[in-house]
Amino acid sequence: MADALRETHFTFDPPAELYRGKVRDVYRRDGQLLMVASDRISSFDHVLPRAIPHKGQILNQIAAHFLEATRDICPNWLEGNPDPNVAIGKACEPIPVEMVIRGYLVGHGWREYSAGKRELCGVPLPEGMREADQFPEPIITPATKAEEGHDEDISREAILERGIVDELTYRKLEDYTRRLFNRGTAMAAERGLILVDTKYEFGIRDGQVYLIDEIHTPDSSRYFYAEGYADRQARGEHQKQLSKEFVREWLMEHGFRGLEGQTMPEMPDAFVESITQRYTELYEQITGKAFVPADTTDIEGRIRRNLAATSWSVQE
Repeated sequence: MADALRETHFTFDPPAELYRGKVRDVYRRDGQLLMVASDRISSFDHVLPRAIPHKGQILNQIAAHFLEATRDICPNWLEGNPDPNVAIGKACEPIPVEMVIRGYLVGHGWREYSAGKRELCGVPLPEGMREADQFPEPIITPATKAEEGHDEDISREAILERGIVDELTYRKLEDYTRRLFNRGTAMAAERGLILVDTKYEFGIRDGQVYLIDEIHTPDSSRYFYAEGYADRQARGEHQKQLSKEFVREWLMEHGFRGLEGQTMPEMPDAFVESITQRYTELYEQITGKAFVPADTTDIEGRIRRNLAATSWSVQE
């Protein structure tokens, strides 16, 4: 099995502040970010104990693919990718709301619906829907960004009442979210996929809204295969999908839903390898390019060498 990047420990001159997220190590200084996509994987808002080889490279390259393809819709933070696992760009002040948009009733939405709820984030849900049914129109169901633990659903009205953003800014977030989802949907369709749901994160810099973080990756999105979708739905079968949902399903099968008192199950090598294979499949399916794995014999050393020619040269 290839080596995996669990975390980085870089020192820069001038110094940079480090924030270690669920899957990314983010270094910030002088209005810039250096973001290292590690091979960590999270589910149910918990970081799993084992890292997944090549996952960080795959996420970083898919994100770059879609950020470049959507610059005409919304300005974004990305300025360059000096290493397969690294992105450099503008530091923005994050808006503490994830703009989740759902085209189909699956995942968290389905779990809420099957529990009897007919409203999600203030959005009414039609009666008589089945798992994986398409909504008449995509719905926006925001979530508050949590520093630790579970993110929480929040309505448009609550966002404005709490003053998280003003109404004009929120309208812009909604507009960007719908247009980005439409673009992602069209790009997925060209590759034989359905973009089921996703989330976008935004920030403010010099009074302007920027798209930040990753977009349309398997960590932030769900995809169905378009071929056979209608037949599977008619037969009441589970949809064939490319997303991180299979990791959640495996955890649930082994008694873990991220709840207090539950023990994270041990991940065998075969399961770890299957996650790499799924991520690779999604990369190739969604981009139409063959995945070329980077050398993993010394990942931190490779990143150091690739950053040497940038303003982010790592100190020994």
